Amino acid sequence: MPVDAAFARRDMAVLYDSFNAHGADGDFYLSLARSPCRILDLGCGTGSLALRLADLGHAVTGLDPAPGMLDVARQKDKAGTVCWIAADARDFALGEAFDLIIMTGHVFQVFHDDAETLAVLSSACRHLAEGGRLVFESRNPPARAWEGWIEERTCERTDVPGIGPVEVYYQVRDAWGDFVRFDAVFTLLKTGERRISESTLRFPDRNTIAQLLKAASFSSVKWLGDWDGTPLAPHSPEIIVIAEA
Repeated sequence: MPVDAAFARRDMAVLYDSFNAHGADGDFYLSLARSPCRILDLGCGTGSLALRLADLGHAVTGLDPAPGMLDVARQKDKAGTVCWIAADARDFALGEAFDLIIMTGHVFQVFHDDAETLAVLSSACRHLAEGGRLVFESRNPPARAWEGWIEERTCERTDVPGIGPVEVYYQVRDAWGDFVRFDAVFTLLKTGERRISESTLRFPDRNTIAQLLKAASFSSVKWLGDWDGTPLAPHSPEIIVIAEA
């Protein structure tokens, strides 16, 4: 699973955590499991959603390859309610099955070719219990979300514990084919220090995702286009997948 070099560092993971609270997407994922079940959060990041799911009584495992992200997640988990695992989503083997596997925060888009995406989907499929579901989202390419990733539209400011006021904005560096490369630019306002994370995301279309799901042995797929549960349409902002083996 690709790791942005910056987020292998704890100091950058702290900044990420401060600016990436879940909204409607988090509510959607929380609603998927209404009775206590076994949940695997692939690419759990700093663990915000995994911890909320654990608070609801679910048995939650959070898996991520980035040491900095997991350090922050473990620090937030004062009660030890989540099992945190450092591993790669492409080839993990946990020796247990889950009722629900989720990939949130557009984690699906960090996989840059069909081979590694298929490896992730196949690994997830092997870890599903009977009747279990894999749920994830990817930005819908026709919506062209990246065109709004400019400083004027994305600039935010917040107070980060132990650091003080921080400002962040996102800026596209390049776009080609299915790919977009962009920077997250953090400015520590007390000192003027800048910290930059460079990321490259893939924007696969529905047909590509459908073919990969079939190749990974998923047989039933429900497609949604937004967090309110509306069906996927050509210009929906999201491609939300609910897949069963």
